[in-house]
Amino acid sequence: MTRRDALVSVIDALHAEIAALKANDVRALERATTDKLSGIDAIAAAGTGPAGPDMRELADEASRLNETCRIYVNLMAANTRRRLQTLTGDAFAAHRPMLRGAFA
Repeated sequence: MTRRDALVSVIDALHAEIAALKANDVRALERATTDKLSGIDAIAAAGTGPAGPDMRELADEASRLNETCRIYVNLMAANTRRRLQTLTGDAFAAHRPMLRGAFA
C-alpha cells in the first residue's frame, strides 16, 4: 500500500468515525477507529519522504476530519457531564471553585 492509498484509507475511516459518532453507533465507531489506526500504521510503514501538493492536501483533509471528530467527542462528553450533574442534583458543580490542598 502506498502512502497515498493509506492516507485515503485514513480519510475514509475518519468519515466513518464521524458518521458513527453522529449515530451513536459504538460498533461502527470501533470499526472506524481500528481502520483509522491501521491506516496510520500503514502510512508509518511506508516511510517518510517529501510530500507533494497532493499528499499535503490529503493530509490537511485528514487533519480537518480528525479535528471534527475531536469536537464531536468533546461535545458528547460535555453533554454527558451536564446530564450526570443534573441527575445527581449537582447542576451547578461546574460553577463552584474546587477545594485544593489539605481540604481535598
